Formats: sequence, C-alpha cells, structure tokens
Amino acid sequence: MDTSLIIEGAYFIAALLFIYGLKRMASPKTARSGIVVAGWGMVLAVVVAFLYGLDVNERAQPHVALNLGLVMIALGLGVGWAWYSGKKVAMTDMPQMVALYNGMGGGAAAAIAAIELFSGNAQSHGVVVSVLAVLGGLIGAVALSGSLVAWAKLDGRMSKTIRLPGQQLINAVLFFAALGLGAAITTAGVTGGEVSMLLISLFFILALVLGVMLTTPIGGADMPVVISLYNAFTGLAVAFEGFVLQNPAMIIAGTVVGSAGTLLTLMMAKAMNRPVSNVIFSQFGESGGEGDSDIEGSMKAAEASDAAIAMYYASKVIIVPGYGLAVAQAQHKLYEFVKLLQKQGVDVKFAIHPVAGRMPGHMNVLLAEAGVPYDIIHDLEDINEDFAQADVAIVLGANDVVNPAARTRKSSPIYGMPILNVDMAHQAYVVKRGQGKGYSGVENELFYAENTSMVYGDAQKVMAQMIEAVKSLG
Repeated sequence: MDTSLIIEGAYFIAALLFIYGLKRMASPKTARSGIVVAGWGMVLAVVVAFLYGLDVNERAQPHVALNLGLVMIALGLGVGWAWYSGKKVAMTDMPQMVALYNGMGGGAAAAIAAIELFSGNAQSHGVVVSVLAVLGGLIGAVALSGSLVAWAKLDGRMSKTIRLPGQQLINAVLFFAALGLGAAITTAGVTGGEVSMLLISLFFILALVLGVMLTTPIGGADMPVVISLYNAFTGLAVAFEGFVLQNPAMIIAGTVVGSAGTLLTLMMAKAMNRPVSNVIFSQFGESGGEGDSDIEGSMKAAEASDAAIAMYYASKVIIVPGYGLAVAQAQHKLYEFVKLLQKQGVDVKFAIHPVAGRMPGHMNVLLAEAGVPYDIIHDLEDINEDFAQADVAIVLGANDVVNPAARTRKSSPIYGMPILNVDMAHQAYVVKRGQGKGYSGVENELFYAENTSMVYGDAQKVMAQMIEAVKSLG
C-alpha cells in the first residue's frame, strides 16, 4: 500500500480526534474524556510525523536514522518532564503550568521558523511560504517570551507590573522593526539574494523582546485573558509553520487551538466589559487604589461558627469561590460543608465569575476535583439575579470579581467590569486571610458594606471550624 495514503489517512483521523476532543471539552461532564481523545489524536499525529519524515527523506537525506534518534531523545525528555511536572503540580500552580506550556508551543513554532529561515528552505519555496515562516516565527517568539513573563508573574517570581516611560511607543517601534526585518528576509530570499544570518537573528531577538515588553505592564487581574491570548498566538504560529512544512496535522491542530483560543480570549474580555486591545494597552490596575480613601464604613469581623450557623438556618446560600480557596486547598472541606447544608434542606449554589482564579475555568476545575455536582455550579449571567433572594452569600478567596466599585466608582480601574452581585444578598460573609487588596491592587468596597462580615483565616481551617459548628447543632 502507498505510504503517503496511510499518512494522509492517519492525519485525517488525528484531525477528527482533535475536533471531537475539543467539542467534549466544552462541558465539564465530558472534559476529561475530551482531553484523552485529543491526546490520542496527538499521539497518532506524532507517530505519523515519523512516517512522514521517513517517506520524504529516505533517499534525499542519508542521515535520517541519526536525526530520528535525536528526535526520540528529545521526545523522551519532553514526555518525561511533562509526566513528572503534570503529576507533581498543585492545583494552585496550574495557571503557571498552562502559561509555560503555551510558551513551549510558541517556542517550538519559532524554532521551526528559525530552522527553515536559516537553512533557506522557506525562501526557496516562494514568497508565500517565506512570509508564513516569518509570521509564524514572529508570533511564536512573542508567545514564548510573553508566556514566560506571565508564568513568572503568576509564580511570584516577577513584580506584577513593570512599566517604562513611553512604553507603547517602544512596543510600536519593536513591532514595526521586527516586521521590517521580516520583510527584508523574505524579499532577499525570494529574489535570490543572500539572507544575512545576523538579520535573521536580530529578527528573532526583537520578537522575543517584544513579547516581554507587551506582557510586563499588564496587571495581574488581566492574566486570565493574557494566558488565553497567548494560547491563540501559539495555535496561529503552529498553523503557519504547518503550511511551511506542509504538515496537515500541524495546520489543523494549530487552527483549532488558534480559533478556540481567540474565541475564549474574546469571551473573557467581554466578561470584563473591555476590548482585548484595552487589556494589552491600557495598563490595567496601574493606579490600583485610586479613590479608595473615601470608602465609607468599616470592616466587621465574625467568627466562623457564627457564619456557619447563619447558613445552616438559611433557605438559600450562594457560594463564590476564588483563588484563595485554591491556595488553601479547601475545596474538599467546602463540599463536605455544602453536603451538611443540603442535608438540612438548604438550597446551595455556586457562582463562578469568568475571570475568577488565575486562568479560564480555574474554579470549575477546582470544584470538579472535589466532586461538586455540575448542576449546582452556575456562571455569572445565570445566577447574578439570584443574589437578591439569597439569605447568605459567602465569598472564599475572591476579591475583584465581587467588588461593587466596578458598578459605581468611575475612578476605579475595574469600573465597568461585570461582577457577582454578592453585595445584594441579605447577608454576606467573606473568608479572607487578611485585610490586603486583591490581585489588581483595588480596595474592595464589599468588605465595608453594612451587610458584610469578614471571617479571617485560612480557608481550610475556616471550613473545618464551620463543619464542626454545624455538626454540633445536630
């Protein structure tokens, strides 16, 4: 049988597995199996890539065996590192890992572009292939360095925001300079001229610096959108390099990732009521606490047992999870407490903000890990009207996504961002380790409201105290 026919058929099956896996990821109930399906599609694509390399190069390249040996070594190292880190990573560190993996994908695309440009293969195949190699290299390099900065911020290794005077002008100069170098590389190659190695090297250096400069000024509250944006960049870069290598699996996988990442980015930005350009260029959270000093009221402390008893005798309770819940790893204790409330006949629901946590879907994954049923987990647009009828709303580790300043304070950096209406509940409790501000640096007006009480302490310990308080009533 013709080897090329087997390869094309396998690529087609891999593409179907990618698409079907992505479709199953749309629901929390089927997301795990969707990941497995897409994973098998990737395994198939990798195996077929070896057949593709052998089929194309068996006569043209005498060192195929040596090259495949190096590939196997690299693949083994990658699989080993990914398996170890994936098993070891804590749920609170998952956003950092996602950012890191985004960067690795972009870096791989940039590396392919570099090889094709340095060798002259891209230029020899005409202007279209050369342009795609340059664009893929630019986007991939930006995704690599930008994702590494996002990882460093999320992991606490870098200050939240680093801004230079004339930041946007510097970014524009870097961008157009990189484009100019890319155009020069393409023009020289397709016209038969010699492409300077220094020119190509400078192109990639500028692209990497641009990724850093774009990401360092962005505040922490925008990190979920940034991660999603660089995910889209990585997919686009991989698709472009798939055209350069004439590899259908790369084209399809990159297109799927790029389109899904773009849609998710737009949805996340919409959830914050801000265009994507505003996320990248507005320097969100720059002033942080502007206007905080005139907030009326004071914080009122409450005991965990008092909050637990109030919820035990309530009719309707809404729970808002946040990053602090993930840090404390308190999701299992929380669900144990929820089951005690449900046994008492309390109507308990979870409210999830689209940008809660440090990456898209962070809270959904956290609750799924604890076994919380999907039918009591609700998105912002589905549950926001219910807060006015809730006897008690409890916030565990969330901050900016429940701040009423987003509705009323035009001077606030988060003004206009849709929030969960916790302040409209009859009674609100906020579980918080201290009196610090949120990740955006904005003071939360909810904490000072008349109907809000603060329960200070680690969420894990607070939930244990609440469970004991409720059990003592039985």
